[in-house]
Amino acid sequence: MAEHVVVIGAGVYGAAVTAALTRRGAHVTVVDAAAPAGGTSGATFSWTNSCGKQPRPYHDLSVAGMAAHRRLAAEVPLSDWYHEGGNLEWADDEAGRAKLRRKVEGVLDYGYEARWLTRAQALRLEPDMNPAELPDDGIAYFPQEGWIEPTRLIGHLLSTSVVAGAELVRDDAVTGLEVTDGRVRSVHLASGRKIVADAVVNCAGPGADRIAGLAGLALPMRNTRGVLVYTSPAAVAVSRVVHAPGVHLRPDGGGRLLLHTHEIDGAAHLDDRGEISVDQPAVDRVLAAGRALYPGLRDVVVESVRVGERPIPGDGLPVLGRVVDLPNFHFAVSHSGATLSVHAGDLVAAEALGENRDDALAAFRFERF
Repeated sequence: MAEHVVVIGAGVYGAAVTAALTRRGAHVTVVDAAAPAGGTSGATFSWTNSCGKQPRPYHDLSVAGMAAHRRLAAEVPLSDWYHEGGNLEWADDEAGRAKLRRKVEGVLDYGYEARWLTRAQALRLEPDMNPAELPDDGIAYFPQEGWIEPTRLIGHLLSTSVVAGAELVRDDAVTGLEVTDGRVRSVHLASGRKIVADAVVNCAGPGADRIAGLAGLALPMRNTRGVLVYTSPAAVAVSRVVHAPGVHLRPDGGGRLLLHTHEIDGAAHLDDRGEISVDQPAVDRVLAAGRALYPGLRDVVVESVRVGERPIPGDGLPVLGRVVDLPNFHFAVSHSGATLSVHAGDLVAAEALGENRDDALAAFRFERF
């Protein structure tokens, strides 16, 4: 068993891996270049789902991830980060409706819960929606989906780990890995600290390719930006994830809503100062679409706009578990980290301590590249 494991990254994956390692009795140091949840995990729609994910192993891993969130929330008194309200989705043109029908048929074939609703049925679930924005029928409902509040989840996982003996090192970037005789021997930090390691887990999100490079590995990534609009509080009843044609939204605590569209992602760009900014007209369009769907939002304003970098491996699938040619170096990197983190983090932690989880992780090995 690895006696000392270094986890690189303190987002949802890093926190989940750290908690699973600590629970198994390992000595863990988790390091982050900034604050926990300060990267992608702090700017994510964090929708928990396996809605149309392919191929089948990815779907099954996501379903297991949803179940792991459910179990953890049930085990922890007063847990407040997990919300299983379901997801509503519909389209406004024939191409979109055909695509949605194929998705529903596909998940039903896998045994995933989904059903079709009429406008009246959807309004019973979300009574503050504008009926004029809904079709008469053809509204897909996925009742086991939901969302997490990642910062709260990360806080729980890391605090329980630290109490159990894990060390959290923040604001100290990894600058080097010492690799000799086919193993990682130590992790070097910007502060000058050297941490001797029996195993290393790369949970660095959009920077996972850089960390892999320090170990002599080439990890292809095709990261994308995600733009999220956070509203001021409003006395509007929103209880679910909603994917409407003009806007995607969910609650975000304290009466606030989180809004998104695929189009607004393209409005993020580097400004003259080299900082990422988002075109204001794009933000205004998203807010207008939210108000059209929920008229009670007419008085809200935008409290903040966050831009996250989505970590997406080259083929779109997760990269999880040990590396054959560097057996004490492990990956926990993917899009859909909100869904997968607790379950996949446990699988990766088990492998870092010498167990074999090939039954669940074979489709997600680094070697496929």
